[in-house]
Amino acid sequence: MDRIDKHNYYLDICETILERGTCIRRNFGAIIVKNDEIISSGYSGAPRGRKNCSDLGYCRREELKVERGTRYELCRSVHAEQNAIISARRQDMIGATLYLVGKEMTNGELVKNASPCSLCKRFVINAGIARVIIRDTNKDFRIIDVQEWIDNDDSLKGDGSY
Repeated sequence: MDRIDKHNYYLDICETILERGTCIRRNFGAIIVKNDEIISSGYSGAPRGRKNCSDLGYCRREELKVERGTRYELCRSVHAEQNAIISARRQDMIGATLYLVGKEMTNGELVKNASPCSLCKRFVINAGIARVIIRDTNKDFRIIDVQEWIDNDDSLKGDGSY
C-alpha cells in the first residue's frame, strides 16, 4: 500500500477546509503546521457576524468585473491565510509551514498559479512562517521560501489569487 506523502496529506486537509468557505468567486483553505502538528486552520469568509457573499447571493467584485488581484477593499472576505494566522500564537508560527489550496467556485477546479495576495504575504512574514506550500494540481505543489519574499520586496505584489 502506498502511503501519501506529508505535503499532500496537509494539502488534502486544506482542500477539505476550503469547502467551509463562503466566497462565491473562489475559496481557499489554509493550515499552519509546525513539527508535524496542525497549529491552526482558516478559510475565506466574511468577518464574524457579517453576512457572507454566499448569504447575500452576490460578489461585489464579480458584479464590477474586478480583475483578479485588485481592489481587495471591495471584498467581504477575510482570506484563508489571514484567518489561520489570526487563530494561532506567533510563538507557534515561527519557523512553521503554511499550506494553501484554492478552488474556483464556478467550475470546481483548483486555482491556477495561486499565491497569497500582497497583504497575506505581509501577514505570513510578520507571523514568522518559514515556507508556504501551494497546491497547483491534484498532487503537484510549489514550495516557497518566505525569506525570498523578504529579500525581494517586489514579490510582495502578489498575483492576487482571490
